[in-house]
Amino acid sequence: MYRVFEALDELVAIIEEARGIPPTRNCIVPRGEVLELLDDVREALPGELDDAQDVLDHRDKIVTDARNSADTTVTGANEQAHLTVTGARDEADRILSEAKAHADRMVAEARAHAEHLVGSAEAEAERVVTEGNNEYEAVTGRARSEADRMVASGQASYDRSVAEGKAEQERLVSATEVVRAAHAESARLIDGATADSDRLRTECDEYVDGKLADFEETLHSTLRIIGRGRHQVRSGTPVQDYAGEFRR
Repeated sequence: MYRVFEALDELVAIIEEARGIPPTRNCIVPRGEVLELLDDVREALPGELDDAQDVLDHRDKIVTDARNSADTTVTGANEQAHLTVTGARDEADRILSEAKAHADRMVAEARAHAEHLVGSAEAEAERVVTEGNNEYEAVTGRARSEADRMVASGQASYDRSVAEGKAEQERLVSATEVVRAAHAESARLIDGATADSDRLRTECDEYVDGKLADFEETLHSTLRIIGRGRHQVRSGTPVQDYAGEFRR
């Protein structure tokens, strides 16, 4: 490559030193020497320049081929992208459909489970209310029977005391003092019988009231348990087993 610049410098020097041809700007140069220098320049130039010239000569074809190749690549890429997008859209639709079906199935199962829990709670509540009513009727019946028995017993005692007082009064009617004593004893017996009857009636009422208070507390506890179970069903929390509390 150095020889190229050296030969060019010599050519410049030859032309600058050449004799002019008046009145023109032309000059006389030694043809053989100039041709030798040009041959030196040609030989000194690297082969890549010749290849580059070939490339320049065929640049239109190369550009056209490159453009066609780029168009083909772009078309193929567009088709591949379209296929990829279509496949991705189909896959997304499939996944969305499966997710929607799964969500619908879970909602249906949750609704069925909730309905089952509500049905179980209602059945348990009805059972507890029925048992409570039966217990109430049983307690009330026993209390009523006990009250009737105690009233009948008090009435029988009262009647017996009255009869005994009357008999004693009739037996002692012949004497004034005896009669007065009989009257006093009869009155005492009658008062005692009345007091016993009132006491028995009061005890019977207290017994019945106590039994009814116990049953009222049982009903309140049962209603609280039922309300707590309904609240848990509405809020979606697991329903606990309150059978033990119902039995208590």
